[in-house]
Amino acid sequence: MNDDRSEGMWRNLKGKIREQWGKLTDDDMDQAEGKWEQLSGRIQERYGRTKDDVELEMRRFRDEHDREPQHASNPPE
Repeated sequence: MNDDRSEGMWRNLKGKIREQWGKLTDDDMDQAEGKWEQLSGRIQERYGRTKDDVELEMRRFRDEHDREPQHASNPPE
């Protein structure tokens, strides 16, 4: 996946991530900026969860949102 597409996916997911993990701040999201490992660390800190628990939850989140249809303005490459 190229960087532009990855960045676009991140922008599209930011709102959904904030819905799922509402304790994350704008600063948390800016710090993670598309880096799932950093996002995992922020979630662990905010929720007091283990790395394994957060990674499982994030994997489920990504699987769920990877299946969602693309918007017309963001067609698959």
